[in-house]
Amino acid sequence: MKLVSWNVNGLRACVNKGFYDYFNEADADIFCLQETKLQEGQIELELGSEYEQYWNYAEKKGYSGTAVFTRVKPLSVRYGMEEDYEPEGRMVTLEFADFYLVTVYTPNAKRDLTRLDYRMEWEDRFRSYLLELDSRKPVIVCGDLNVAHREIDLKNPKSNLGNSGFTPEERGKMTELLGAGFVDTFRHFYPDRENVYSWWSYMPKVRERNVGWRIDYFLASSRLGPHLQDAQIDCHVMGSDHCPVVLYLDEVALREPQASVG
Repeated sequence: MKLVSWNVNGLRACVNKGFYDYFNEADADIFCLQETKLQEGQIELELGSEYEQYWNYAEKKGYSGTAVFTRVKPLSVRYGMEEDYEPEGRMVTLEFADFYLVTVYTPNAKRDLTRLDYRMEWEDRFRSYLLELDSRKPVIVCGDLNVAHREIDLKNPKSNLGNSGFTPEERGKMTELLGAGFVDTFRHFYPDRENVYSWWSYMPKVRERNVGWRIDYFLASSRLGPHLQDAQIDCHVMGSDHCPVVLYLDEVALREPQASVG
C-alpha cells in the first residue's frame, strides 16, 4: 500500500506545473494534499472514478485547505478536530478498517513568532486528538507539520535556531508527540541520512543548492512499526516549494470496512 502527501502551495497553480503527471506516476492508494488554497467549485480534478475525494476548505479565500483522495471508501470522515470549529481547513481524518489517516497543515508560527502561542495551544489540542484516535486504533499522520525536528532536518540549523519552524518550543512539541507513541517514519528507516529535505525557499538558487528543510512528514503509531515497509521523499518533483513525501505499508490496513467503530 502506497500513501503520498504533498503541500502543493496552491493546487490550481500546481496543476499547471505537472501535478497530474506526478499523481498518475505515483499511483498511490491514498493521496493527501495540504495548502490547496481553494474554495468549493474552483477546480474539478480529473482523477478517475476509482478515487473518492474529500476536501476541507478554509473560509479565507486563497488560504490553507486540505484534501484526501482514496481508492478505498473510508468508514467515516471528519473535518477538523473532533467537536472543534476549524475555519482554516487544516485537517481531514479518514477512518479505515484498521487505522485512522489524518492529513494536516499545521499552523505556522509566522516569521516574527506572533502566532507561536497559538501554535503551542494548537499542538496540545492536536496531540490530544491523535491520542484519542490512537486509543481506538492505530493512526497515520501526514502533512506539512511546519517544523524541522532535529538539526539534521535542515541545511543551516545554527543560523536558523529560534526562527519560525525551528524554535525550541516547536521542536519540543514534536518531541512530545513522538514520545506519546508515534514514529517519524522517514527517520525510522533513515535515522542518519542528511541533505534530504521537503521544502525550499523560492529565493534564487536555494533549491538548486539544496538549502532546504524537512518539514513534511508521515508519522505512525508505534504499533504499526511491523507494517512499515519504506518511506521516501521525492525531492526531484517540482510544482511547489514543497515536494511529496511517501509511505509504504503492507496490505493489512486497507481491507474493505465492515462496520464503523466510532
